[in-house]
Amino acid sequence: MTGMTSSSRPLLNRRLAEFGTTIFAEMSALALSTGSINLGQGFPDTDGPEEIREAAVRALRDGRGNQYPPGPGVPELRAAVAAHQDRRYGLTYDPDTEVLVTAGATEAIAAALLALVEPGDEVVALEPYYDSYAACIAMAGGTRVPVTLRPHDGAFRLDLDELRAAVTDRTRLLLLNTPHNPTGTVLTRAELAAVAELAVERDLLVVTDEVYEHLVFDDAEHIPLASFPGMRERTVTISSAGKTYSFTGWKVGWVTASPALVTAVRSAKQYLTYVSAGPFQYAVAEALSLPDSYFEHFQADMLAKRNILATGLEEAGLTVYRPAGTYFITADIRPLGETDGIAFCRALPERVGVVAIPNAVFYDHRDQGAPFVRFAFCKQEAVLQEAASRLKTLSA
Repeated sequence: MTGMTSSSRPLLNRRLAEFGTTIFAEMSALALSTGSINLGQGFPDTDGPEEIREAAVRALRDGRGNQYPPGPGVPELRAAVAAHQDRRYGLTYDPDTEVLVTAGATEAIAAALLALVEPGDEVVALEPYYDSYAACIAMAGGTRVPVTLRPHDGAFRLDLDELRAAVTDRTRLLLLNTPHNPTGTVLTRAELAAVAELAVERDLLVVTDEVYEHLVFDDAEHIPLASFPGMRERTVTISSAGKTYSFTGWKVGWVTASPALVTAVRSAKQYLTYVSAGPFQYAVAEALSLPDSYFEHFQADMLAKRNILATGLEEAGLTVYRPAGTYFITADIRPLGETDGIAFCRALPERVGVVAIPNAVFYDHRDQGAPFVRFAFCKQEAVLQEAASRLKTLSA
């Protein structure tokens, strides 16, 4: 038969069979076809600092990064990452042996899991989780073990007893994300101390996704897990430039870890992209040395945007969990008489001209996430005001 293989085996690797087209692709297509305001995918609708964009142009014109950059990343960026970790958190890393540049945080997560996880290993991850986590664990042949964050007193909380109970003799690694997408939770010092204690006690590796490290609000504080006793040598810390500097298309991420862990992650990473984003690496090196005033203004701007959208969602009749971090808001649709977030999000563009993401796609336990919906507020204030106005018609 033309176009058919002789084997009855499915074409797609069985490990990836459960992962179809991402919900982001589906919802972004809906946004285009309906002309809706897209509060689904988390990318800004304005570029970051002009001086950083110009730094990329300068690098291009000067011929820096137009050919293959060094495998671990350009020295200037590795030095800037190390300086940032020291200045912000008092964490000292050797730029030559303890920093690795990646094609965004997504590649860093993939490389870390492919390097550190073998078939049969269990990986404990907080649920809901960013969708690439599940796919990367599957590609590595690991088994994901979700620990569910549940709403309590206006925020999604980690049950430390549940986390401890999830760890077995087969657990290889904890995969943490704080500030947490999609719930906006920021793990507290006490929670992180308990996680660190568990990791040391059970001799676990930890991969932490900290891409929203500069987006924390109110009284929340981002504290890297690697700063806790016994954690520096067992933690792979991941961050990136996309969320902090609003250049998500540049795809510049990084890993900081002990030499042994960086070597392991690099061994996998070199066969994924090898290298990427040459000229942008030089620009991000400059971005990391921006004064504290940049980060303070960035935080204040996003806080104002959070409040615009949160107020609009509350006025629309939803229960809103105001995030302590990230640029996403999770809302509960049950006050509107709705219980199925996926159906709600598929209908929302036609109903009010707004696109959101159903949290259920980030859960193994779909029923736990069914009534929750995620909205991104990294958009211009006028766009958010218009979205809030449209959403109000839901309660009319």
